[in-house]
Amino acid sequence: MRYLLLASLAFAPIAAAEAREPVTPEQRIERLERQLRQVQRQVFPKGQPADTAGFVDTPAATQEAVTTLTSRLDAIERQMADLVRTGEENTHRLSVMETDLARLRADNESRFKAIEVGAGGATLPTATGPDTALPPAPQPRVEAPRLAPAPATAIAPAATDFASAGEAAYVTGFDLWTAKKYDAAIIQLRAMSSSFPGHRRVSWANNLAGRALLDKGQPRAAAEALLANYRGDPKGERAPDSLFYLGQSLIKLGQASQACKAYAELSDVYGDTIRPALKTMIAPARAQAQCK
Repeated sequence: MRYLLLASLAFAPIAAAEAREPVTPEQRIERLERQLRQVQRQVFPKGQPADTAGFVDTPAATQEAVTTLTSRLDAIERQMADLVRTGEENTHRLSVMETDLARLRADNESRFKAIEVGAGGATLPTATGPDTALPPAPQPRVEAPRLAPAPATAIAPAATDFASAGEAAYVTGFDLWTAKKYDAAIIQLRAMSSSFPGHRRVSWANNLAGRALLDKGQPRAAAEALLANYRGDPKGERAPDSLFYLGQSLIKLGQASQACKAYAELSDVYGDTIRPALKTMIAPARAQAQCK
């Protein structure tokens, strides 16, 4: 809105001047160029390419010069229209982002309250259960009936246990992911991550949320989520996995060279500490990206 106001104020003096006396093309250009520079300083405070890039100043004594001046005037007016449109688009994007953020916060709060009520009787998964988050068809999920609520006398102490509640919240998201309910899984896993800071499963939840985005066909959003998990907690248990699936997302986006860089960084940073199941997937992935 501020940009629209600036643009309207910038053009107001022109209308008044034209009402008093006719102006030449040269005067119009000089005024528009001054006003354009003022608006650009507001819209692009860090700098903008030269205002008259590509134009040549010639004497206004020939038909060619008049044509050149007219072209410059048209170009400046197009730039002004682009600036106004950019301001409108930025305002709209900001409004949409604020609305989406408010809705996401409300969804997370309601879902976490449901988790607190129902997670008390959940038992911890076996040592091999969550490790199957990477293969497509994990077997230990047959034990899902263990998530049924325990008698009321056992719920209260378990609900206050940070480690157990966080584990149960992650397993719920994992089960949604294995059932291919990707939207619900993403919401659940993000709620777990934000509600249990410092929990060992946060790295797992963020990684699995990124994988769910990739599985549902949103490689760009998946790449952003996976890169954030790797950079935010490079020592997390699933940081290497996030780096690997970042490469997979980049391949989906047609950026094979960037995917090769992700695989190279995975090997350089984690080396022999990469778990065997993930290590066996690196060579085929590099071949898919045609890495040198």
